[in-house]
Amino acid sequence: MGKHNEFGQEGEQIAADFLAKNGYKILCKNYRYLKSEIDIIAQKGEIIAIVEVRARSNDQIISISETITPKKIKLLVAGANQFLVDNNLDLEARFDVITILKNKKILKIDHLESAFYHF
Repeated sequence: MGKHNEFGQEGEQIAADFLAKNGYKILCKNYRYLKSEIDIIAQKGEIIAIVEVRARSNDQIISISETITPKKIKLLVAGANQFLVDNNLDLEARFDVITILKNKKILKIDHLESAFYHF
């Protein structure tokens, strides 16, 4: 497995731990539906958080969250809808992004709630 894949998996675990520490219940990790993959699906109260995790080992000029394309958003929405239907959940869904910057020993985590909307 490539180092970027290992770091991606590590980033997803860091994000799941972060969510759990902040009162979220992790419902599913790496949920797949057709071509969609949702990194983390978590619940806090009456909200289902559909979480895309972006991890980097360097601080580039472009914001990590800006790397999520309209195509990726469309796939996340399709996957989220299917997860809610499959699990008979009638709760509000929110699309969040957790960005992780790990540069040597420094670790920075940002949780962007409602990072984008689907109309």
